[in-house]
Amino acid sequence: MTEAPTDPDLLYVGTYTENIHLVRMDRRSGELVRVGAANGGSNPSFLSMHPNGRVLYAVNELEQTGMVSAFAIERATGALTRLNGQPSGGGAPCYVSVDRTGRAALVANYAGGSVALLPIEQSGALGSAHVVQHTGKGPNAERQEAPHAHCILADPSNRFALAADLGADRVFVYRLDLDGKSLRHIEEGDAAMRPGAGPRHLAFHPTLPLVFVANELDSTVATLRFDSTRGALTPQGALSTVPAGWAGTNYPADIHVAENGRTLYVSNRGHNSIAVFSIAESTGALALEQTVSTEGDWPRSFSLDPSGRWLLVANQRSGSVVVFARDPDSGRLTSTPQRLALPSPVCLRFPSPPQL
Repeated sequence: MTEAPTDPDLLYVGTYTENIHLVRMDRRSGELVRVGAANGGSNPSFLSMHPNGRVLYAVNELEQTGMVSAFAIERATGALTRLNGQPSGGGAPCYVSVDRTGRAALVANYAGGSVALLPIEQSGALGSAHVVQHTGKGPNAERQEAPHAHCILADPSNRFALAADLGADRVFVYRLDLDGKSLRHIEEGDAAMRPGAGPRHLAFHPTLPLVFVANELDSTVATLRFDSTRGALTPQGALSTVPAGWAGTNYPADIHVAENGRTLYVSNRGHNSIAVFSIAESTGALALEQTVSTEGDWPRSFSLDPSGRWLLVANQRSGSVVVFARDPDSGRLTSTPQRLALPSPVCLRFPSPPQL
């Protein structure tokens, strides 16, 4: 780069290679420039950021014995330095998140059908995993022959953790015991999803007591009500993530709610689109407003930038990160010419703002 872009921001891209790419974004134009890469080990696919913005975590998605790696972030440049790695406690870890206090990393092991809590040390390095095995299966003989944990996330109160299991057709509820460094299952709090739905990823509404679930196997987004006093989920209904009448093969993947709570986004792999839903202010009811082509193949992950002006999509199979302009009021998306070629991009993560 001959000249630093105006109002830049950094973005980390997890991949199905051995690299975590560092990308600089010009938040005025949406332009992306690759500025570096770090060796993340094998398949550093899904990424998560410590709340202090100083440590990045990556799963190493290996089928037999998965790992989770921790990297210190250099303040001036964003460069990554490996701190340590720990076994994830199961095969094919595909999701990592950090609790809201930064004391624990939570991991979903897809092939192992388990979830794990790894304590985070003062340095940001990871301790040994406490593993909880899921049970259950669904009607899809090929994909639901056993549990396949796909996502685990602390709730806004940070007292509970919710885990979506594609194989078991269930969203599990756990008490998040940070002092005991463990997860305790609250069986009566679980949500049994529609048979064959295949829950994959979760997103909390910022103000309403609602959780939205991207269902991979039946192309729906489900709404669950969450009672954060008891740790209990109640299903509220589901909507299709593809336009009425479309009959192709499709697998929803990622899901995010805009910061203002008025828009929900879901990525569709197969239809190769982002579905844009409005969220009713008082009830949280969803309505499909728009489906926008991701201008690439297999949008596995996407991210809203910190300003809320842009939505970036990682098209895994076509090897591209594509930028869409976002209307902050309506949430609708508009295509831009901005895109970046990267091999097998899987996850997009902006650094969290430092907590002073």
